[in-house]
Parts: sequence; structure tokens; C-alpha cells
Amino acid sequence: MPGKSRLKFLDRYLTLWIFLAMFVGVFSGYLFPAIVDFWNQFQSGTTNIPIAIGLILMMYPPLAKVKYEELGDVFRNLKVLSLSLFLNWILGPILMFILAIVFLQDHPHYMAGVILIGLARCIAMVIVWNDLAKGDREYAAGLVAFNSIFQVLFFSFFAYIFLTVIPKWIGIQTSKVDVTIGQIAESVFIYLGIPFFAGMITRSSLVKLKGNDWYDRKFVPKISPITLIALLFTIVIMFSLKGEYIVRIPLDVVRIAIPLVIYFLIMFLVSFFLSKKVGADYPKTISISFTAASNNFELAIAVAIAVFGINSGEAFAAVIGPLVEVPVLISLVNIALWFKRRYFLKETKIE
Repeated sequence: MPGKSRLKFLDRYLTLWIFLAMFVGVFSGYLFPAIVDFWNQFQSGTTNIPIAIGLILMMYPPLAKVKYEELGDVFRNLKVLSLSLFLNWILGPILMFILAIVFLQDHPHYMAGVILIGLARCIAMVIVWNDLAKGDREYAAGLVAFNSIFQVLFFSFFAYIFLTVIPKWIGIQTSKVDVTIGQIAESVFIYLGIPFFAGMITRSSLVKLKGNDWYDRKFVPKISPITLIALLFTIVIMFSLKGEYIVRIPLDVVRIAIPLVIYFLIMFLVSFFLSKKVGADYPKTISISFTAASNNFELAIAVAIAVFGINSGEAFAAVIGPLVEVPVLISLVNIALWFKRRYFLKETKIE
């Protein structure tokens, strides 16, 4: 089937395409600084419209594949759900806070930007990583919805605690963050709500018209390549917007990247083995692990720009987030598939 072979071709060389997209983005931004002004023409408030479109298109195919009638299963295993809650809203923010202080205390603006990344739990690209690593789509969608609700309710409170209260307790320079629930809800709606409802409407309407077999065998292979094409498009834009700075102050980029790389690795590995220990199967283990290890860089960037300004150190650190997350998480996809063969041998044989 043409759709399948095209997706396999993209999938097989995905790491290469991602690094090429990063290279094109960085050097187009460095060699042609006017490209930044071009992309900024499409800015609406703190939302870059081309990036928003890329992210929405990137998430639409995985969310169109979700069997929404099975979402209730996410909330039946309270032990696994509680583990995900602990990983995302206790361990993740605390770990990123500690790493930011250890590595960036002498750069308080960068430190604040990195802490913001740790507070913004992933509601977007985790869907893509989960799909590539053969995770449970329904479970991932449920966890993302769960995180979205918590994000709207608690992000402002967490930002105040981690950026104002705790640093003052331990004698570190503080940052005052004023972000409203409305701003967070807007981010959640744009980056999750639109593709979520589009995917749900697509599935329910086309399955009724054509049936499950046609939907899974004909329609899904046609839309699947959109995810990876949109991902590469988004990477090129993001990297081009900061290409000049990445080339001009590479040591600052490295300093910001170090705690982020450590964070992604620790969160993934801890989440993977804790999930396995509580009895989750491979697809659910992967969904929990990538949900915990990924972050909502869109929200972190939007908040950093809105509160501290587009040229602030906080905004620069927040932008470095996805530049580090994309290559690290695609590497973790490959590690996850290796873990499947090593630790879930029975499940692998059954397939």
C-alpha cells in the first residue's frame, strides 16, 4: 500500500530527517537573519501561527487514530494513574528545579526559563513520541487530557511556588511570575483542543460512514505521514528563529542543554522502570514514560515571552527546551524499542 511504504520510508530515517531539519533551521536563521522577521510577521500575541499550525497538524493523525470509546480504561487502574500523577506533578517539577539550581544558579534568567520548562507538562509532542515507540494511543490521549486539566488548574500556582517562594526560602534570586489561568487554558486549547476535537470528529464521522476496516486500512495510512512532515516543518521554523543565537553563543546553549538532557533521561528511565514494576504492559509503560519525560515547550515559551519579554534570558532558555527535547526524545524512542525486546520479551513474541 503506497501510504504504508511512504510512512515506513519516513520512519526508517526519522533521526536523519530531524537532524537535517535542525541543521537547515539553525543555519538559515544564522545566514539569513531576515527569516526571523518573516516568521514574526505571523505572530499573534505570544503564538507563532506557523508553529501552531505545524503542531496541530503534527498531532492530528495520532489523535485521529485514537479509539475514543476506550479512553475510560485510563482511569480504571488507580495505581498506574497515581504513578503518572506523581511523576508529572511532583517528581518532574522538583527534579528540574534542582537541576536548574545546580547548573544555572549563576545565570538566574536561564535558571527561571529551565524551571518553567519543568513545570509545563507535555500535552503535544508526547503523542508523536508515543506513536513512534508503539505506545498505547488511547492511554496516552487519556494521560494528556488528564495533564491538561491539571495544567489549567495548577500551572500558575506551581510557577509562583517554584519561581518565587522556594528560591526565597533557600536564598536564591527570585523571579515574580504573573500568569493567568486564562493564558494557560488558551495554550491548552490551541495545542491540544483543536487537534483533539478534529481527530475525534474525524474518527466518529468516517467510521459511521465507511466502517472501522476502511478507516484503519485506507484512511489512517493516508494521513499518517502528515505527522512527521509537520514535525520537520515545525523544527525548521523553531531552529531558524534562534539560529543566530545558537551559533553566536553556543556555550550558553550547552549550559542550558546539560540539565535538560539529564532531566529527560532520568524522567524517562525512572518512569519506565517504575511503570514496569507496578505491572503496566509495554504500551502503557511507554505512554507513562514519554508523558513524564516530555514537556509542554509551547506553554513554557509563551509564558516566558509574556512575563519576561521576547529578548529575555528566560525566553531564550525556554526556546532551547524543544531544541534539546526533539533529538533526545527521538533517541529515547529507539531506546524504548530496544527495552521492549529486552524487558517485554513475551509481548514481543506474541506480536
